Amino acid sequence: MSVEMLYEKDVTTNYLKGKKVAFIGYGAQGHAQANNLRDSGVDVIVGVRPGKSFDKAKKDGFEVYPVAEAAKKADWVQMLTPDEVMSDVYKNEVAANLEAGNVLGFSHGFNVYYKEIVAPENVDVVMMAPKGPGNLCRRTYMEGSGVPALYATYQDASGHAEDLAKEFAKANGAARVGLLKTTFKEETDEDLFGEQNVLMGGITALIETGFEVLTEAGYSPQLAFFEVDHEMKLICDLIYEGGFAKMYNDCSNTSEYGSYTRGPRVINAESKEAMKRNLKEIQDGTFAKEFMDEYRGGFKKLYKYRSEMEKSELQKVGDELRTKMPFVAKADKYSD
Repeated sequence: MSVEMLYEKDVTTNYLKGKKVAFIGYGAQGHAQANNLRDSGVDVIVGVRPGKSFDKAKKDGFEVYPVAEAAKKADWVQMLTPDEVMSDVYKNEVAANLEAGNVLGFSHGFNVYYKEIVAPENVDVVMMAPKGPGNLCRRTYMEGSGVPALYATYQDASGHAEDLAKEFAKANGAARVGLLKTTFKEETDEDLFGEQNVLMGGITALIETGFEVLTEAGYSPQLAFFEVDHEMKLICDLIYEGGFAKMYNDCSNTSEYGSYTRGPRVINAESKEAMKRNLKEIQDGTFAKEFMDEYRGGFKKLYKYRSEMEKSELQKVGDELRTKMPFVAKADKYSD
């Protein structure tokens, strides 16, 4: 089912005017959205715990408060902490400070969809989910553009929650390039599915496996890295610019024919069934429960997986080769 794309001309209401918006969290998305909305004329404050993010928000010129105080001062509380800690932050510092008529906003549906957060009935619950990382949201906004965004309403206490979500997205710059209506369920299902099966889980497994096949067959790790890892960005850039048609047009007939005939041997019916299983576990809450249990148990598996990834031959070879390529931006390891 297709949905209509909306743009700035389609967002004509003004319910956001006069509202004080508190951003709870000042990481990648919090920083980008807070600055974008302030530059769009919205009254913005930031609520974070003392530390790096608190200091950064202060340096950027915001009024910064402890989370509970920021929530109490605001008309709109935008929750932008990591998924796993959000429910604790909400229950311990936000919930008691919400008032009738407030807006509780999100940029991902996880906590609301899986009922980690259950808002009181007298507040609006909305979502504005940019389809891009925070640094890109900020950069494109400053360039006069933006990244597309999804908007949704979970609870409409005021009678104009949907308009508020659209206005918030417009103030973030998203309506310059397109807004799509969704639901908390749909956004959560599709976002988790994309991350797990294609954008992160799928692509990293594909790169790692390709690297292993080549090196185990005796090929140079350095050549294998350039072939299956480094060039991935270049191919994805072509797809981003013009879809598969541009990508194939800019590559050789040999690579195109090989892609059509050999690619399905790797990503095939068995892969599709695995994706369907993963989607089912997202839909029925199995993944969410597993993830939150993992967090509450101290992230033992996550830290083990992360350590193994960082020590892998592919990561080591890539780290070494990237130091020789000045055109590759230096990574800020573990930055938020």
